[in-house]
Amino acid sequence: MADRQGAEVRREGPALRAFAQVVRVLAGAGMALAAASLLVSLCLIGWAVVMRYVFNDAPVWVDEIVGFLLVAIVMLAAARTLRQGEHIGVDLMVDRLSLPARRWSRAWAALAAAAVAAVLIINGWETAALARMLGLLTEGNLEWPTWMLMLLMPVGGALLLLAAIEVCWRALTGLPALGKPGHGSENTP
Repeated sequence: MADRQGAEVRREGPALRAFAQVVRVLAGAGMALAAASLLVSLCLIGWAVVMRYVFNDAPVWVDEIVGFLLVAIVMLAAARTLRQGEHIGVDLMVDRLSLPARRWSRAWAALAAAAVAAVLIINGWETAALARMLGLLTEGNLEWPTWMLMLLMPVGGALLLLAAIEVCWRALTGLPALGKPGHGSENTP
């Protein structure tokens, strides 16, 4: 197994290896921030429940922050999820395909993810710029500038685009997917 992995790394080539390292670090940082956001959300919700039912003094701003953190979680975790082959897919069909067809399926899925990422980048940036120009604020108690929150879309889209490029590159060069066996990967019998 170790020899096979070593051969795969050698077959990667220096350009893909360097690109994959950058994507791995950026996607890992995004996932770390998403995990931290999830923990903060959990703590805030727990604290709000205690305050509401024990002290009858519910904080009104917790729901807003948790909603913003949920957007951060989704946007920042999507790249690593795609990179690891853990996005929702029709594994039942893909697993029945031949090895070359699985690779083409992975490439097409990566191109679809890249298209979604491009929409997130372009639309998210334009929406954030418009919100900043108009001085829009969130509704509710916090009244944060919405453009700051909307920047999560192009940031998450950029991370997703990088991951999609890597996944597509791996598929087109015949390299195995990075994910666990059984998710439409070449490692599945």
